[in-house]
Amino acid sequence: MSRLATDGWLDRDKVGRKSFYKLAKSGRERFETAVEHVYNPHSSDWAGRFELLLIGNGADREASRTALTEAGFGSPMPGVWVAPSNVSLPSIAAGAIRLEVSADDATGRRLVDASWSLERTAESYREFMKTFAPLEAWVSDADNMVPADAILARVLLIHHYRRVILRDPLLPASLLPPAWPALEARQFCARLYQALLPASESWLDAHGESATGSLRPPGPELKRRFSDVQRNMLQK
Repeated sequence: MSRLATDGWLDRDKVGRKSFYKLAKSGRERFETAVEHVYNPHSSDWAGRFELLLIGNGADREASRTALTEAGFGSPMPGVWVAPSNVSLPSIAAGAIRLEVSADDATGRRLVDASWSLERTAESYREFMKTFAPLEAWVSDADNMVPADAILARVLLIHHYRRVILRDPLLPASLLPPAWPALEARQFCARLYQALLPASESWLDAHGESATGSLRPPGPELKRRFSDVQRNMLQK
């Protein structure tokens, strides 16, 4: 935590011997983008158009790399970034030259193959499900779940899922390879997350603390997490 504060990601408040941390303003945009990507990703209604960004040499190119990747952009060559045309542009890349081009599905898939390592992402999804498969039997006994174990499992689950999904550009289905495992992995993660939620929230209620006292109750955004999975299940 101290390292994150030193690097400008977190602000630290000291109260007596305790230190409390909150997101720094400089890191809030990337954090909020990542939260949406993990918990409430937007479906991509692709209309056959891509946005191309041209970013010059220098510090701007390197500084934009992580933000663009997490926003869903891929790079077919140095200095060129591409995404389906409905992807939001991070503010750090606002000065880039922007072009919009059209492509049929076959051309689009060739551009996708040049811009993203989708097979590596697919393998990461499969490895994620394999790693956490033993947790399914454990969460089925919710009545005997220890809150401290639940919060630990929840943190580890989302930490590992986040590492995979932030590398997933969330491309339209027509541009994806066959047997793409993202939906299966998302449904798997949502089941575990919802099963862990009551006991893990109980631990936070009992032990969570802020600089001003007890933690505030969770807002409505907590109930919206993985709501896309719930909607899809209801539509079937």
